[in-house]
Order: sequence, then C-alpha cells, then structure tokens
Amino acid sequence: MDREQMKKIGLIIVFALLAGISCWATTESLHLLLPSWPKFFCWVVTIAFFIIASYGSKLIMDSLNMNIYLEKRRTRMVLGILLLLVFWLCFSMPTNTHTFFYRSAINDVVLQDVATTKSYLQDLADNSSVNNRIKANIEKVESEVKALQIALENEIDNKANAGFGDRAKEHLRGLALALGVAEIPTLSGSGNTPAKRKALKEQYSQIIHSLLENRIEKIKVQGMDNRVSYYQPEAKRLVEELKKAEVALAEEKAKGNVNQKLISNVDALLVRSYTTVNNYSDLINISDEDKEVYKSGVTRTHRMLSVVEVWKDIFNGKFTGREVVLWILLSVLVDIAAFVFFSLATARDDE
Repeated sequence: MDREQMKKIGLIIVFALLAGISCWATTESLHLLLPSWPKFFCWVVTIAFFIIASYGSKLIMDSLNMNIYLEKRRTRMVLGILLLLVFWLCFSMPTNTHTFFYRSAINDVVLQDVATTKSYLQDLADNSSVNNRIKANIEKVESEVKALQIALENEIDNKANAGFGDRAKEHLRGLALALGVAEIPTLSGSGNTPAKRKALKEQYSQIIHSLLENRIEKIKVQGMDNRVSYYQPEAKRLVEELKKAEVALAEEKAKGNVNQKLISNVDALLVRSYTTVNNYSDLINISDEDKEVYKSGVTRTHRMLSVVEVWKDIFNGKFTGREVVLWILLSVLVDIAAFVFFSLATARDDE
C-alpha cells in the first residue's frame, strides 16, 4: 500500500468519524420529532441524506478545481449547491443543532416548566385567587361600613343639629346598602344629653356589627366557586406528582444525564396539568403569555422535542442566553469538516 492510498484511507476514516457524529445528532433529532418511527429507519434516512449532501459538496469542490477536466462544470456546481441546500442546510444542520441544544437545555426547560405549572396548580389547591377575591370584597365592605358608621356617629354628636334628621337618615340608608339589607331602623329617642347620644351610638354599633358579620358570611358563601370540589382535589394530586418529578429531574441533571424516559413521563404529567390550569385559568393569577401557552395544550417541554418548534423559538429570541449560537456553530463546523475530508478523500487526480 503506497503513501497516497494510506492518505486516502486516513481521510476516509476521519470523514466517517465526523459523519458518524453528525448522523447520530440528526437521528436523535428525527427520532424525538417522530418517536413512532423505528430508530433504525431514522438512521437509514439520515445516512442516505448525509451521503447525498457530501456528494453535493464534492460536486462543488470538483467544479472549483480548475486543474482537472470536467464536463458541464457549471451544471455540476448548481447541482452541488442544490443538494447542499436541501440535504444539509434544510435537514442535517438544523437537526444537528436541535440535538446539541436539546441535550444542553432540556433538563432546565423541563424543571422550569414543572416549577411554573406547579405554582399555578398550587394556587388552585390553596384556592388563593378565590380567597384573595373574597378577602378584597370583605375589606371593601368593612372600609365602607366603617366610614359610614363614623359619619353617622359624628352626626349623632352634632350638637348644632340636634335630633335624628335627614342627614342621619341618609347615613343609615348608605349603611343599609353597604350591608345588603333593606333598611336599618331609626332608633332616635327623646333627649340630647351625652349619655343619650352615647347609648344611641352603642345601639347602632351593635346592630351594624351584627349585620356586618352576616354580610361577611354571605360574601364568603357567594364568593366561593362552586367548582371547588372538582379542581381543588385534582390540583393537590398534580402538585404532589410534580414535586416528585421535580426531585427526579434534579437528580438526573446533577448527574449530567438526559433521561428521555423520565422526560417523556413528566411531559405526560404536564399535559394533564396544563389541562387543569387551562380549565380553571379564571381562578388563577396567570400572565397573558402563559395563558396562551396553557390554552394551546402543548407543553414547553414537548415543544423541545420538535426541531421545527425549537428553531421557531430560536428565531423569536426565546432562548436568549442559552448559547444557541455555539451549538449552531458546532453543528456547521462538524458537517463542513466532514464534507472537506470527503472531498479530499474522493478528489480526482490532476489531468
């Protein structure tokens, strides 16, 4: 075996190694997108497409080599460019980038998806939104009643306007409205001494306090959502399951593993959780952006499985700070290096 043959064998070996890395990455991405396909079939498609892309790079290199005789040089150049565009730029490079990025980011994405979903479900489990709404309504009524009661007592103490006149009755009507009753009876009696006024204020205070307690109880009953017996137990169950998933995911991340079976199981759990969050989104303090995500039913974790959706999110700037450019560059360099070694290994001798 002469030196030239040894050189070609070495070039072919390096090409095979680089092509193997690229085909593995493409196969992984393709299988994530199409899990129903047998992995062997994904490998066959990937290898075939990479060989075609490599042949396209060879056509381009041969067309640029002016030291050899080549018929239809321009046609070969155009065909080579088309093959690279279709089989590399539209297939191999995007899928390779997807796999590299997926393996670097998926654990963080799933953990964040779980944490966000769990927080919304915890709101449902605690009935936080409903309770906060009830609390706000109670505080509003209490504040209004307190202000009206003070005004009524000031009017009773008004020595310049003795008796229970129109202004005092107006305060009573306001109190009745705030307390949700038809009316509060007038209790004014004879005399305008300090003792009489104090007794009158105490009588009204007792009436108002009793009516306010009744009003608060009604607010609590009316404010409670009648669906609570459905969503609260379900939310509690999902929260507990998500907590367990969170622990398992954190352990895998700490080991540097990408446990695809675990991720798939968590994704199925998240789908159920998304449905619950979406069904009761009116009872959760949820952002508009998240509301659309949960309405779609497609989890953020599941979007990572699709090379198409990942590239959409890359273009929309959703992965800023996750070194996406590095994985694109790595994917491009691995493939270009493979193409260069293939072209060198199959280069024609000068004629």
